[in-house]
Amino acid sequence: MASLSEKQLKPIDEISPMWQVLTQEERFYLRENTKLHHFRKNEVIYCEGETPKYMICLITGKVKIYKDGVGGRSQIIRFVKPIEIFGYRAFFAKEDYLTSASTLEPTTAYLVPLQVVEQIIQSNNKLALYFIQSLATDLGIDDARIVSLTQKHVRGRLAESLIMLRDNYGVEADSKTIKSRLSREDLANYSNMTTSNAIRTLSNFVSEGVIAVSGRNIKILDEEQLRKISKIG
Repeated sequence: MASLSEKQLKPIDEISPMWQVLTQEERFYLRENTKLHHFRKNEVIYCEGETPKYMICLITGKVKIYKDGVGGRSQIIRFVKPIEIFGYRAFFAKEDYLTSASTLEPTTAYLVPLQVVEQIIQSNNKLALYFIQSLATDLGIDDARIVSLTQKHVRGRLAESLIMLRDNYGVEADSKTIKSRLSREDLANYSNMTTSNAIRTLSNFVSEGVIAVSGRNIKILDEEQLRKISKIG
């Protein structure tokens, strides 16, 4: 995917509904202090332990948020899709990053200094409410995800991950192929299982006619059954 230039992009305040509550003066201030950045595939955006400097608004590409665990194994916390923002929670918590973020493909994003975001929030209650609602929503999703990853069996965890990827990124023109081509390792790390278990479980789903696999492409053939597997765990 070719990188987008400044001229090809709308200003940051026009790409997401969250900025519609800003005054004209606040919009100008936001634009003047925001910069566009192009990331390569598999490039680290920020690392665990670093001090937060920017809020990132994803324009194109895909990003994974993850945390390194025991033995060098990573746990993928969530994936970010275009127009979503990330990288700001630690700043508001007055702490360093507890996770890391890296790209899954060539990615374009707006970087907004967090001091700028904080200053606008202090003068705009509507934007402050947006961030409160966003953090509350993410907390609810994360709580539910923790329960799933710790209580469901491998089949339920992998089925849930495939559904979440489908719901998050959508499907191709065939209405079945997930628009996300993860490595088996990333899929395993997202589902809290070993890579070998992920490969074995995918094969079982293929044998059962629930999905079809071609390389990194995963096509959901029986969405109802996949959701049932996810639900029963």
